[in-house]
Amino acid sequence: MRTATATAAAVTTTLLGAGVAAVAAGRYAAGAALRPEPGRPLPGSPRLSVHSTAAGRVVLTRSLGSLRPGTYGLDAPGVHAVVGPVLPDAEHEPDTVVRRLVAVTHGSLDPGTRVTLTPQVHLGNPRSALGLEHADVDVPGELGALPAWFVPAARDTWVITVHGLGSGREHPMVLMPFLHRHRLPVLDLAYRGDLGAPASPDGLGHLGESEWRDLDAAIRYALRYGARRVILHGWSTGAAMALRAAERSALAGRISGLVLDSPVLDWHATLRALAAARHTPGPVLPLAVRAAESRAGLRADHRPPLADPGGLAVPVLIFHGPDDTLAPWERSQRLAAARPDLVTLHTVREAGHGAMWNADPAGYEEALRRFLTPLM
Repeated sequence: MRTATATAAAVTTTLLGAGVAAVAAGRYAAGAALRPEPGRPLPGSPRLSVHSTAAGRVVLTRSLGSLRPGTYGLDAPGVHAVVGPVLPDAEHEPDTVVRRLVAVTHGSLDPGTRVTLTPQVHLGNPRSALGLEHADVDVPGELGALPAWFVPAARDTWVITVHGLGSGREHPMVLMPFLHRHRLPVLDLAYRGDLGAPASPDGLGHLGESEWRDLDAAIRYALRYGARRVILHGWSTGAAMALRAAERSALAGRISGLVLDSPVLDWHATLRALAAARHTPGPVLPLAVRAAESRAGLRADHRPPLADPGGLAVPVLIFHGPDDTLAPWERSQRLAAARPDLVTLHTVREAGHGAMWNADPAGYEEALRRFLTPLM
């Protein structure tokens, strides 16, 4: 009997220990996955070393990340540069890759510098980075003023851009020249948790579930200041915000289309990927993710964005691909298959999360042009 009692006590202690560990891991996972940390790269962002630079060229550590096609930023503390495609004919060592060096905008790419390959190409603001005149505006939100950049143009359909995980309102600047050429005004929003914007009351992000109300405030602002209709263009959690606004906003009737880049459509999968990448112990990962969902208010009784595709009422263009490790591409495929009358899926391969434009700028902008033309 004593042996059985001791065994039961040991099992109970083990279970309690696992439960405590799961709760602690859940809190850690929620913080790691959902607490905004400006400038911190997303898990999986390629980290590379600079080997050398020459006129119009930079030599980087060879990896799957450094071989990705397209245009990217290179970031390090005090350093930012823009790199273009791989130069396959350039001489290099077997463990390196040579890419076109477009510009060094901050600091210098000295040999040995550790850099992160990032979808954020531009730093600064639309004027300093792109030569586009803009106004710094404040959008009245429920938590306080939300800073935004407004780039004026002739049309009365505005595009409201909303960044996602691991970036800020500088990320959507990659599309501002394209949108400006097509005479579409752009309102580029910073929302709760961003630099200069109010903090979320609990200090956490919620994968769009609370942040969409800031996008709703931006729609109201646009309509108040001259827009007749709006197109919402969101990346990652910004795409989830756009879907929530289309579902819940009292002004949803003024939304003429949605553009979703790397949309977060499955909270559980994204939280699991983020928590795993932050080294949450494998044995408690499922419990940790559930704890993180609960802490972030993403419980089972909450339906994810567009759980019922039948409720969709506006045209949607999705940019997504199979190499996104944070937001499963399969969910975008299912959405497109469920509503082929309204949803177009533009598949981009060899592109990480939020980097669909980077991998193929010309193809992205041509697909976007075809989608936007009847909505302008």
